[in-house]
Amino acid sequence: MTAKVQTACIIGTGLIGGSLALALKQAGFCQRVIGAGRTEATLQKAVELGVIDHYEMDYSVAVKNADIVVVAVPLSAMKNVFEQIAPALSATAVVTDAGSAKQSVIKDAELALAKNFKRFVAGHPISGTEKSGVTAAFVDLYKNRKVILTPTEQADADAVKLVTEMWQAAGAEVESMSAGHHDMVLAGTSHLPHILAFGLVDCLNNLEEVDEVFRFAAGGFRDFTRIASSDPVMWRDICLSNREDILCMMEKYQQQLQTIHQALQDSDGEALINIFARAKQARDQFNNE
Repeated sequence: MTAKVQTACIIGTGLIGGSLALALKQAGFCQRVIGAGRTEATLQKAVELGVIDHYEMDYSVAVKNADIVVVAVPLSAMKNVFEQIAPALSATAVVTDAGSAKQSVIKDAELALAKNFKRFVAGHPISGTEKSGVTAAFVDLYKNRKVILTPTEQADADAVKLVTEMWQAAGAEVESMSAGHHDMVLAGTSHLPHILAFGLVDCLNNLEEVDEVFRFAAGGFRDFTRIASSDPVMWRDICLSNREDILCMMEKYQQQLQTIHQALQDSDGEALINIFARAKQARDQFNNE
């Protein structure tokens, strides 16, 4: 494809940012990719691996001539990054992000980007692995995966179009929704499952028989808890950023768990099979879509 832009800047070249850089380079979406981040050794590694073409430690220098800027850093760092890049952005530069909670990011962007806020388009790629860092990046991470955009009413139409085309160039299917709806949906489908996985592993790790528990863990345990190997700092930030929606989903799950607890106490096999059958039907339908 003919390059859509000359320069893309990706701040944060770990799994998410690095994989996007690889995909954009392969697709020819841009002529060059500039990386930026806090750790120079990581950025040097990104250049060595061909993930980025060049790097800058100073975020304002990195974005100076960028046509599109992707901020792929932990949620707690978003505001600081926006504040650093705001004075250096060109009037036409488009800014987007890859954070897992959208309302908090939009709030940070509105405060920090000021006049450039209309060129900001919030986004979230629904993909990833339990691994992190630039060495975990791979070109097909976004292929046939969904990316949700949550543009505000102030967002320029051409900025939304460019961010959409960027993710499509990476192989993703792009959908749009409100930030509030996104945060509620992801609280249930992503954030709560990660909390459950972390919580279960920590619970079992505190048992006296912990060695035997993990030694005899079967495939189901490994499948369910795989995401407990995810980055703890990133997931702390997600939990705090989307606290209210996660708490709401946790309360609903606790009610469901209490229903199962009561069925077990009552030796109510019919109640258990009804719950399990409904869950199986819903999961099978989702799996076949």
